[in-house]
This record gives sequence, structure tokens and C-alpha cells, in this order.
Amino acid sequence: MGNRGMEELIPLVNKLQDAFSSIGQSCHLDLPQIAVVGGQSAGKSSVLENFVGRDFLPRGSGIVTRRPLVLQLVNATTEYAEFLHCKGKKFTDFEEVRLEIEAETDRVTGTNKGISPVPINLRVYSPHVLNLTLVDLPGMTKVPVGDQPPDIEFQIRDMLMQFVTKENCLILAVSPANSDLANSDALKVAKEVDPQGQRTIGVITKLDLMDEGTDARDVLENKLLPLRRGYIGVVNRSQKDIDGKKDITAALAAERKFFLSHPSYRHLADRMGTPYLQKVLNQQLTNHIRDTLPGLRNKLQSQLLSIEKEVEEYKNFRPDDPTRKTKALLQMVQQFGVDFEKRIEGSGDQVDTLELSGGARINRIFHERFPFELVKMEFDEKDLRREISYAIKNIHGVRTGLFTPDMAFEAIVKKQIVKLKEPSLKCVDLVVSELATVIKKCAEKLSSYPRLREETERIVTTYIREREGRTKDQILLLIDIEQSYINTNHEDFIGFANAQQRSTQLNKKRAIPNQGEILVIRRGWLTINNISLMKGGSKEYWF
Repeated sequence: MGNRGMEELIPLVNKLQDAFSSIGQSCHLDLPQIAVVGGQSAGKSSVLENFVGRDFLPRGSGIVTRRPLVLQLVNATTEYAEFLHCKGKKFTDFEEVRLEIEAETDRVTGTNKGISPVPINLRVYSPHVLNLTLVDLPGMTKVPVGDQPPDIEFQIRDMLMQFVTKENCLILAVSPANSDLANSDALKVAKEVDPQGQRTIGVITKLDLMDEGTDARDVLENKLLPLRRGYIGVVNRSQKDIDGKKDITAALAAERKFFLSHPSYRHLADRMGTPYLQKVLNQQLTNHIRDTLPGLRNKLQSQLLSIEKEVEEYKNFRPDDPTRKTKALLQMVQQFGVDFEKRIEGSGDQVDTLELSGGARINRIFHERFPFELVKMEFDEKDLRREISYAIKNIHGVRTGLFTPDMAFEAIVKKQIVKLKEPSLKCVDLVVSELATVIKKCAEKLSSYPRLREETERIVTTYIREREGRTKDQILLLIDIEQSYINTNHEDFIGFANAQQRSTQLNKKRAIPNQGEILVIRRGWLTINNISLMKGGSKEYWF
């Protein structure tokens, strides 16, 4: 590449990747990387091993890669590997690397084919590699194996999507040549997230296993399913070669020989094979990082500024500082008061659309429940007439009276006024019960501090109970005041003197409708019909 600065781009992103992995988050940064995507047993792991020139990845039939493997290849003079989770330990034997990958996979996913999105970070230093970072993802599968969940296909797909949907992620779509390209899982996923083919690099494996008389020339010449970055063909070792410990160097020589000798691929030989693929990926990733770095830098700086601002706030923070505790306590208590008031006044931030709450329920008690309790007070007309008769006779004693005595009237009226006590006190009980519910709802925000919540509820409830006693005393006093003096001069009171006059006026009004003022009948018999709560459907009441 000739530019020293360009060569350092990939190691720079590697450092960022390690930093974010070690703190357990990606800081919402979309780092430039290459994700290796393909169906199960498409040859993804073999391609990566060919890059390194060593056997170091778990092998076998079925699902082998069960966690994303972030593979960072670093060009160096010596050859060794390091894991992020085993800091400081250098692996020179690549058989140990394989065992460590298997052990680390099982530690998170279990031993029976489960998968996990938590990546394993592996860095390989070697003189045979170019600077390159790839993410090896689990192969797409269709049927659950072992104790895999039935939705394993969707789990793997979701995991792939977490990587490939990011705009800064290049997709290395690995497809086997011995199955129809139209059925390629890798290209299907790539087309979904990158319909223009802008960030997809096609890799065709198993070219040596195609049926005689067929070839993948149209695909490799980018004619069949065109991608902007094109396709590169590779030939990996067969399972027999792997079992026979065939050297990767010999395998790469055999691959080169295959392309040079095959009539369909001879003209493409310089643009085929694992070494060319590695070189192309190195260039593509370097250019990709160069293009995305300015945006990445701006995003990092803005995040850094916001984090530094937060750090500044907590610099002088002392958890045991009593002033902070007092301030926090006051804020929570004040918030409780504000919430309580809002629930009663009805100006809360969140309006409940499912049921009445707080002030609305208290309003209903006053305007619906209390009047209903008053109407519900029953008295028998015959009993009332008999009581009136007894009262008049008892007041006259041995004499036969000519007029109805006031004392008889007062005795009967006072007896009726006393009946108001029970529904009035019941109304107070209902309101207190509703306030207790509001207190509990408002105290939910203090659930992190159980003792504070308990004490707040206790203090406020005790205060309300005290006020309840005073309110009941006040209501009883009001009723006693009404009993102590009956004002017969009040406009609502119809005395015998003007009862006839009112009756005459009422008859005149009925004869000439819609003229003059509307007369409000303040006293008389009223029949209430069709109230389902009352037995018999209708009832007469004296007002």
C-alpha cells in the first residue's frame, strides 16, 4: 500500500474493538469490520484458517461456530495468538487455541449446541498474514439439533442481523459452488440488508467439488448475481485432507494449481485464491475504515464530551456526604407531595384511560354516591303519619287542640335531620379510603427505599386519620346546629299561610305554558321511576 498511516488504520480499529469489548459495551459506535456470513458447512472457518496458515478453529459436522469470533490478524515477525479473556497469555501451539475456543464457547453456551451473541476476541500475530479483522459468525441452519431450541434458525438469524445491518459492516458472503447460488443463505441475507450490493464481497468455495461439465464462471465474472465488489473463488482442503493433517501451505499450492489448470478459471487465476482474497479484504477494509473514520471520530468526540461532563459532576461526589443525602431525601419527599396534589387536582402527567382514579373518584363519591345514600334513606309513610298524629296528641295532652303545635313539627323534623348523620359519615369514610389508595400509588416511586416509603405512608396516613376525626366532629356539629333551630322563615319553607297561594299560581302557570319564569317546586311528593337499585321499579319520596 505504500502508506504507513494507512497500514495503521486496522490496528487502530482493533484497539477500539478491544476497549469496547473489555468494558462490555459497544458505546453505540458502529465500528468498521468484516462479518463472515454463510450457511452451515459452507467453508467459512476453512477460509479463515487458510488466511492464518494454521489449523486453529473448531471443526466437525453440524453447528461448530456457536459464538461470534472476532479474529484480528496482525502482521508481525513472530507467530502466536492471544485471547482478550486470557490477557497476557500467549498461545504458540494453535491446537491449544482451538481447545480454548471450544472451552470458552461451552462456558457461555453449554455443551449441547446452544448459541450466544457474546463474542470471543482472538488476535493472531504472524508474518504470513496481512492486517485484517473479521467476525466469524455461526452458520445459518434450518433444523434444531440436540437440545437446541426449536427457534434456533431465528436465533442465529437475529444474531447475524445484529452485525450485518450496521452500515459500517462489510459482508463476506460465503457460498458453496456445488449448490445453486440462488439458494445461497449468505447472499439472501446480504440482499436483504444491502440490496444495492455496495458492501457485500462474494466468496465461492468448493469449486473443485462441482459436477463434471459445470462451472461457476458466470458467477466469478460477476454476471449472474452482480456485486459491486465482485466474487472471489477459493478451494479449501477437504475433510479427508484435514483428517490426514494436510499442510495448509501445500493446500494453497494445490489451490493455485487448480485455478491455473482449470480451463474455465485459467483467465481469472490472478484474481482467485486465498492469498488474493486476503489481499483484497485488507485493501477493502483499510479503504472502508478510511472512509468511515471522520464520522466515527466525530461520534466518538461527542460521546467523550458528554461522558467527561458526567465525570466532572461525579468528581467531587462522596456517597457518605450528609448534605447529599438530605438533599436527595427532600427531593423525594417534595416529589411525593407534588404527585399527591396532581392526583387529587387531576393534572397528572399520565392520564389513566382505563379507570377513575384520585380526585375523579372523590368527585364521584360527593356527586353520585352521597346523593344516592341520601335517597336510600327509607321511611314508611304510614309510620310517619302515625308519628305525626301521636306527637300532636301528646303535646295537647288532655286538651283537644285547634291548631297544629310547632313543637310537634320540630320533633318530627329533628328526627328526620338526625338520619343525615349516617350517610354523611359514610361519605367521609369513603373519601379517606380513596386518599389512602392515592398515598400508596404516590409512594410507589419510593420503592427503592422501603423504610422511607413505609415512614412516609405512616406519617401521611396518620395525619389523614387525625383530620378524619375532626371532619366527622364538624359534620356532627353542623347537623346538631340544624337541629337546634328550625328556620320557618326561609324561602324554601312553605308555611300553611301561602301554601294555597302557591298552589293557585302553579295551576295558572300550567294553564299558560312557556310564559313567565319557571317555577321550581321545592316541596312535594316526587315519584322516582326505573331506578334499578330500587325494588319495585318506582317509589314516591317527600321533598
